[in-house]
Amino acid sequence: MNTVLLSVVVPVYRVEGYLYQCLESIRAGLTAAESASVEVIAVDDASPDGCGAMLDGYADRHGDLRVVHLSRNVGLGLARNAGLAEARGDYVWFVDSDDWLPPGSVRAVLDRLRADRPDVLLVDHLRVHENGRLEPDASSGALKDPGLPSLIRLQHTAWNRIVRCGLLEELDLRFLPGWYEDVPFSNPVLIAARSVSVLDRVCYHYRIGRLGAITATRSERHFEAFDQYDRMLAWVAARDPEPWLRHQLFTLMVNHLLVVAGNDGRLHPGRRRAFFKRLVAHYRRYLPAGYPGHPGIKHRLVRLGSYALYAALRQAYRIGKRDPELSPAVRPVLASAPQPAQAATIR
Repeated sequence: MNTVLLSVVVPVYRVEGYLYQCLESIRAGLTAAESASVEVIAVDDASPDGCGAMLDGYADRHGDLRVVHLSRNVGLGLARNAGLAEARGDYVWFVDSDDWLPPGSVRAVLDRLRADRPDVLLVDHLRVHENGRLEPDASSGALKDPGLPSLIRLQHTAWNRIVRCGLLEELDLRFLPGWYEDVPFSNPVLIAARSVSVLDRVCYHYRIGRLGAITATRSERHFEAFDQYDRMLAWVAARDPEPWLRHQLFTLMVNHLLVVAGNDGRLHPGRRRAFFKRLVAHYRRYLPAGYPGHPGIKHRLVRLGSYALYAALRQAYRIGKRDPELSPAVRPVLASAPQPAQAATIR
């Protein structure tokens, strides 16, 4: 009989300053009986710093950490797959090695898994700034309503959902290579789940703005988000989803890609026009039949395909944010953008 209920998979790459905090937080406060129900698998993704040695030393001292060393760097998604391949638990929780769990999180997760035995268990989280400030995520309100139309709006990451390993086997679902690997994984497991439980408790501290993190790195690789959405939407389309789900996933895609487009920490300003052009192409390719439109001004500019107006709006907003007295500069840009009824429907 399998006594391991939960496998915690921790991919590790260039996180020397955060690794011990992460590992310690997983086991903190667990009784011997509770510890027997949990296994921790750390995957050294050929980290070029001292993380591999740190993991081996931690395993030698504690004896309850399993370490997988990869011979070459494969990236976050494939490193998670390597850990999943070693997992013996009924459930898997993917915890990033620069984040950590607040006290009592694993115990609360174990209790809920035993009580409900869901396909997917969703947990709440806090965003942690580099200065230590804790901030709720805007999407966390979705946890108040356990229905799929609400839960699909929850931040689509791997670490806020604990998944039954058997479900992943049934779906033959794994992480795909490339950046934004969570996109074709997180929503599919939620959509395919026959039962979803919600633990309305902060069980995860998500570190944002860390130097070296993908979301704080300027790179051409942010264009890989488009490929990941292609994969996710193809998976969904093959299951003939209801119109509301197509509409909601489309809105989420456009929202996410707009965040990337507007982030100076991710895109070099000289590549923003090309990214916006790809975004317009994705909008036109995936616009679902009967889509009611979106009231957001940026959505309307993507629908129009006007980078000039988008750039003007962005600049006006940035000026207004720096100096509130200049915020009226935004108004002409808003006035010049088409309303949904004015914009031509794209098929």
